[in-house]
Amino acid sequence: MPNHVVLNNVDHKDLKVNAAHSANFGADFGDQIMCTLAIPTEFRNIQADYPIFFHKSTDTDKYRPMVMFGFQQDENLYLNEDGWDASYIPLMVERGPFLIGFQTVVEGEIAHKKMVISIDMDSARINESAGEPLFDPFGGNSDYTARVVDVLQQIHAGQAISEEFVEALVAQDLIEPFTLNVELNNGEKNSLQGFHTINEEKLAALESDVLADFHRRGILQAIYMVLASMSNIRRLIDLKNASL
Repeated sequence: MPNHVVLNNVDHKDLKVNAAHSANFGADFGDQIMCTLAIPTEFRNIQADYPIFFHKSTDTDKYRPMVMFGFQQDENLYLNEDGWDASYIPLMVERGPFLIGFQTVVEGEIAHKKMVISIDMDSARINESAGEPLFDPFGGNSDYTARVVDVLQQIHAGQAISEEFVEALVAQDLIEPFTLNVELNNGEKNSLQGFHTINEEKLAALESDVLADFHRRGILQAIYMVLASMSNIRRLIDLKNASL
């Protein structure tokens, strides 16, 4: 279980974070994952390297955009001994052992919410000897911590954007189930099930006013990024064959 505590420059002044990615310690660092959440604002970067699908949450019964790294659980085909083999690392991976949260504080007689950053003290990335320092010698945020804060803010802001994007797709019945059956070079068969994609026929049949609304809200661009990302299925297959 994670052990998250609020980050501060007193208790954690000597902490460092190993931000590297490698198959040698991918499982310990949480990088050996089949997929993770994708934020629509990063779709343009994601589609250059990875496929984007949708998965229906069993908890909320809502669709969530996912960036795919492999064909089965605990498989990341982009991770090798030399690092992460892609031009872009998704935000949910880059955030590392950090989470964003909000605390209610009272100043005078006015209560308001203040953003706080928490860190998982049980993460294998945390140590006091090697890696990225969290604070500079005078207690200020290091460049690494400043980047983490920016990543977490993008993720937080992206949650509402993601919900709006998915709701627009559902309203127009544009999400459909997707099954991918792959036979590898060695004869092994893989089947990717339980995911969804965008129905291109229904997209092409949308009324002009709906398309105009999608364009105005940035939804149409995100749709095109999802469709463009499908070409990376071939790369996933090639990476899988190379790993055998």
